[in-house]
Amino acid sequence: MAIQMIIWMSAFLCLVQVFSVPMPCHLQGQLVRSTHNLLRDMGGHFPMECLQDNVFMEFPATAFATSGGPQLSSSGAKAIYETLKNIDTLFGTDELPTMWDQQKLEYFQNIVYRQIEESKCMMSSVDTSDYPIRAQGLKTYFGNIAAVLKEKKFSYCAWEVVRKEFLYTLEFILKHNSDSLLWSNRT
Repeated sequence: MAIQMIIWMSAFLCLVQVFSVPMPCHLQGQLVRSTHNLLRDMGGHFPMECLQDNVFMEFPATAFATSGGPQLSSSGAKAIYETLKNIDTLFGTDELPTMWDQQKLEYFQNIVYRQIEESKCMMSSVDTSDYPIRAQGLKTYFGNIAAVLKEKKFSYCAWEVVRKEFLYTLEFILKHNSDSLLWSNRT
């Protein structure tokens, strides 16, 4: 009886292995939208007391540009992936504002991390022909953001400037690259 059970379990596990369908490796639209919404809701509107700290940072829209059709190239998808990694790195500090909703901040960090982990597999199929130009724009942009944080000693207002910039970045991705993201139930 035990041997028969082991044989059936082995056969079942073999069939599961043979017929398992690999999950497509995509950036998930719902997670990008959740990330945006949590970032928006964790701190409210841009504070009036921070207006003097608000600085202009040129957004690298070309890093997310599509070439012809609605589908983002693999190097464009890598630009979104690298954006999430940079957001994760900047939000990995212990000097985050305590005035933000801490539960939403934690959810935000977890979703960004999850999105990075789940989309690592797409990095092996990146078309690198135009990625260096995209990467340079992102490097400059995130370097400027990090410099503002350091210059302003990770103050609450400096973080609000960063939050404003990341909200714009995520909005841009959702608006201009929505067709490149995987959506479970698009409405």
